[in-house]
Amino acid sequence: MSEMIHRRIEPEVLRCEEEYPVLTIIGPRQSGKTTLARMAFPQHAYVNLEHPEQRQLAVADPRTFLARYRAPVILDEIQNVPELLSWIQVAVDARPTDKGLYVLTGSHQMKLREEVSQSLAGRTALLTLLPFTIEERESGYGRLPEREDLMLSGLLPRIHQEQIRPYRAWQDYYRTYVERDVRQLRNIGNQAGFEQFVKMLAARVGQEVNLHSISNELGVSSPTLRQWLSVLESSFLVFRLPPFWQNFGKRITKSPRLYFLDTGLVCYLLGIETAAQLARDPLLGNLFENMVVMDFFKYRHNLGKTPDLYFFRDHNRSEVDLLVPVDGGEIPVEIKSSRTYHPSFAKGIAYYQRISGTKKKGMVVYDGELEFEADDMVTTNFRNMFARLEQMAL
Repeated sequence: MSEMIHRRIEPEVLRCEEEYPVLTIIGPRQSGKTTLARMAFPQHAYVNLEHPEQRQLAVADPRTFLARYRAPVILDEIQNVPELLSWIQVAVDARPTDKGLYVLTGSHQMKLREEVSQSLAGRTALLTLLPFTIEERESGYGRLPEREDLMLSGLLPRIHQEQIRPYRAWQDYYRTYVERDVRQLRNIGNQAGFEQFVKMLAARVGQEVNLHSISNELGVSSPTLRQWLSVLESSFLVFRLPPFWQNFGKRITKSPRLYFLDTGLVCYLLGIETAAQLARDPLLGNLFENMVVMDFFKYRHNLGKTPDLYFFRDHNRSEVDLLVPVDGGEIPVEIKSSRTYHPSFAKGIAYYQRISGTKKKGMVVYDGELEFEADDMVTTNFRNMFARLEQMAL
């Protein structure tokens, strides 16, 4: 069944392959990059650069490697052999009118972006594939489970394709991939301190993170914590949501909020193993918000766009959880884990609409059955939010 699931990013993948000689797909491990590339381009040759023999040939003799695996070809996990990028540049420059020669995939964000931009500037489209959206999970595997089960399992394709127990899957993911990628990106001398830092961030999910406060609590310097946070971002483990400050000056907060790649990972880090345990956890609302915010990140990336997402909070503590860009402005979004609608949910949206002067409708995303549209706002269940968003963006 897994091979039949078409990802929402696929139309953009096919379009970019027709426009550029190189297509680079980056994203976290197990997000489905290899499956996507091989489904989209079944006629391409395929090379996995995590295979020791293929990697060794690519490093030792890149000219022979590219002659053996002629374009069009998929080169999987290109970050293992960044030396190939310069040779790929030479190869595509020798065929200036040809498109769709190389499809590259990689799992390191900042490092790979830098290397690709240096060697393949103007020659590659760069797309980011994150795990399933809620909609992709439903279209591929039927009716969604209850929200606690959905947040506990998370949205890594492999968990649903192979029906792996979530806690076991995320434990293996963290140990096998995260720790390995961390070692590749930076030599973390204080491994125990680093792992404690990750768990402290999990306990602050959806909040503005004060590294100085964590530094005092953990006994690790703030500059070191900033480096560690950079490593987590480079591995696609965490994402920072910046505050929206344009036109509001000093009246607003300047600290970003922190979200994780997936609620399943946060649950593992917090020791939450069952849906009943999650339902009682004081961070339930934060985790629900994390799931919804990350779905908006995925929505933007699947369109081939930078996220450009923000939150708003001013000195009066009036806030909006998310500002989503659309033509001519931004849609203010409020996220609530409640199953019962209350008019107070729209308070922050109305405030933002008033002070910003935006004419865009707001959106309340929650877990209730009541859905309706008013002059200035749409209220929707989180399962239907993107159908609503696409209607609003028209």
